Amino acid sequence: MRFAHPVRRWTLRERACAWLVWVWLALHAVGAQASLAIEQWTQPSGARVYLVQSNTLPMLDLQIDVDAGSRRDPAQQAGLAQATAQMFDKGVLAHGGRPAMDENQLVESWADVGAQFRVQATADRLSFQLRTLTRADLLEQTAALTAHQLAAPAFPQAVWARERERLVAAWQQAQTRPGTRAARLFAEAVYGDHPYGREAQPSTWAAIEEADLRAFFERHVRACDARVTLVGDIERAAADALVTRLLAGWSARSCDPLPPVAEVMPLQEGRTLNEPFDAAQAHILIGQPGFPRSDPDFLALTVGNHILGGSGFTSRLMQEIRERRGLTYGIYSYFSPGRHAGAFTVSMQTRPDQAAEAVRLIHEEIRRFVAEGPTPQELAEAQQALINGFALRLDSNRKWLDNVAAMAWNDLPLDYLDTWTAHIAALTVEQVRSAMQRVLQPQRLVTVVVGGREP
Repeated sequence: MRFAHPVRRWTLRERACAWLVWVWLALHAVGAQASLAIEQWTQPSGARVYLVQSNTLPMLDLQIDVDAGSRRDPAQQAGLAQATAQMFDKGVLAHGGRPAMDENQLVESWADVGAQFRVQATADRLSFQLRTLTRADLLEQTAALTAHQLAAPAFPQAVWARERERLVAAWQQAQTRPGTRAARLFAEAVYGDHPYGREAQPSTWAAIEEADLRAFFERHVRACDARVTLVGDIERAAADALVTRLLAGWSARSCDPLPPVAEVMPLQEGRTLNEPFDAAQAHILIGQPGFPRSDPDFLALTVGNHILGGSGFTSRLMQEIRERRGLTYGIYSYFSPGRHAGAFTVSMQTRPDQAAEAVRLIHEEIRRFVAEGPTPQELAEAQQALINGFALRLDSNRKWLDNVAAMAWNDLPLDYLDTWTAHIAALTVEQVRSAMQRVLQPQRLVTVVVGGREP
């Protein structure tokens, strides 16, 4: 005799999780996508929307960026933007007919729909990121939950007090590491009083209360200047309706211009800071203010840095400091352009007794490269490497999201990704050399050594 077994229906959470497993497998099997069109429009609220339709997978990646990064922190409340981001998933108030939820209930709600939502603060922007399946029932519930959280974060004082203690404990532990000290000295010397150089620390977190978090959120998080990027399986009409729904809680806020933030001041002279530290390795940082992302020579400077110290084992700094001299396992240089001039930085570690020699050689190599520029062969190899690697920047929805969101934030043209390789290929030795000479002044470099010894 056969016994009939009752058929158990999957819960919504189980169905969502099963779909996410399938999507994960699909994501790891998908190769580079063909070029996709970018659509752009501005909503009545002022929000600028960028859409890349891709029906390869039944999923959607979405990012909302607003001008609420740490450059907007009051000096006495450094860390306010980061605290706002950190507290965003710690509960919501009742809103739009939906009940209030504490942090645990909110986590359960996100698990039920199988979606991912996170908030992060950088120096320039506060970013809200959502990844969800586009199946109608899941997307509807995800949209309702996202709109609720965006409109009515709770910022509970008791939870903030707990999180503040965690931040202080992590900060105190970080002070025992030489790399932390080197980074702090470097930021202070390069940026001076500019917000890019401020440090969140126990005294500034102590000055932040629930009311400050809410005031920062309501003052800076606005629909009128939001940049919204969507990549995935959604058509334009549905995308527009979704964005309108998600930003509804911000739409009534004032659109008065936010106060300007001062520019990073150029350095007037070089400066060297040596600080003892009992560590096996000396930490070395060398650099100065670089350039903002809006600089017209952005690509020439990108290629120049690739040759100088940004290309791993083939870079000039790696060849000189590691391969020829054996002074380090790795040395790298990079620019950090933002709304303002982000730092140019050379970073490495070495034995304390070798630090002085390493610093001398780095300065020599920077001076030589700025004066002479790259050789034709170096430029050709850098162009080939960057162009050949370009497809890897766009081989998933998430990478498309990152790139298009950066385009939106920096007001780049819609054909930026289509023309990127052609612009890289067209650069000349003289363009790279003149760009690096304009931005870098080797005689005004900041040099920080933590843990080094006198030769």
